[in-house]
Amino acid sequence: MSTTHATRTSRTPVQQAALVVGAVFLLVGILGFIPGITTHYDTMQFAAHHSEAKLLGIFQVSILHNLVHLAFGVAGLALSRTASQATMYLFAGGAVYLVLWLYGLIIDHDSAANFVPLNTADNWLHLVLGLGMIGLAAALTRGRADARTAR
Repeated sequence: MSTTHATRTSRTPVQQAALVVGAVFLLVGILGFIPGITTHYDTMQFAAHHSEAKLLGIFQVSILHNLVHLAFGVAGLALSRTASQATMYLFAGGAVYLVLWLYGLIIDHDSAANFVPLNTADNWLHLVLGLGMIGLAAALTRGRADARTAR
């Protein structure tokens, strides 16, 4: 008689979402360092609004900007290990991107305050990312507490 042992290796939907979001951030961070994919690569600076390098010719990037994407990617991969950490990553990461969106709207893009740097395309992408990450966390964890209390 053969018995099978169930092992819990499958990820919850929120863990899968955090893993995918983290992988995308990691990919974007890497692509930001590749000439051709990043236009005006030779103008890239560590941090400052003077960096004219643009990922896909659209999104203004700098070395700092790319490093932030890499850090967000690594965090997403690491925090996707548990459902609670994945949820926290998506909610907190989404909140950070909404704050960054507001920051990008308020600052003068030609001032020293634009140290990341950000342009209009970045601002609107940050809004979509913030809402998307928070929306994923909320949608993929909705009803989880109800299911636990119903048992």
